[in-house]
Amino acid sequence: MDILKYILPTMLIGILFSCGGDGDNDPDPITVTPPDAATLVFPEADSECLEGTIISDTESNVTFLWTASDHTDSYTVNLTNLDANSSQSYNASTNELEITLLRATPYAWTVTSKADDTDETAESDQWKFYNAGSAIENYAPFPAAAIYPTVGSSIASGTVTLRWEGSDVDDDIASYDLIIDENTLPSTVLGNTTTESIDFNAVSGSVYYWKVITYDTAGNTSNSEIFQFKVN
Repeated sequence: MDILKYILPTMLIGILFSCGGDGDNDPDPITVTPPDAATLVFPEADSECLEGTIISDTESNVTFLWTASDHTDSYTVNLTNLDANSSQSYNASTNELEITLLRATPYAWTVTSKADDTDETAESDQWKFYNAGSAIENYAPFPAAAIYPTVGSSIASGTVTLRWEGSDVDDDIASYDLIIDENTLPSTVLGNTTTESIDFNAVSGSVYYWKVITYDTAGNTSNSEIFQFKVN
């Protein structure tokens, strides 16, 4: 009996240790690798897209190409009609996709890489191009893109250098008009410049709306979308 008195507690302690565990046997956490960004291939940046299949006087089919990115299960092609400032998204399971486009129309595009086991995504660079139409001797510039201030940002009052980026298939941009005021549809011309920046005196407490008109040497023009920023 005395022997059983000591053996039984010892057995119980062994069972508790073997069943309870100390956490060392827990499985290692699964490491999820987010997808890498794709590299755009075609249509090329700042180019006229002459390839594709013409399906009508106004439309053609163009095959978009990009490099397959690592740790990626699917892609989304994000396409913006720069004339209409309207966007559409198209899903793809491989690194190419045929899309129907309007002819003689400027576009911008990016590719978003996605993976099934994570919500994280990766975004490619943005490229702009013209989808070819009837023969054109000279193309209008692409609408300028805001660099600073970024859209919807807040900045300090005082002198601010507004900066943007212009591009043109023909590489013949001549100058820019900068339009800015506190109206949602700005109409005040701050000035004309041959560079991609201009100084502006920002007043505290104001919200400004601005856009850029781009001119080329052939007399073509383009209007950017309207950008907005707040002054603290």
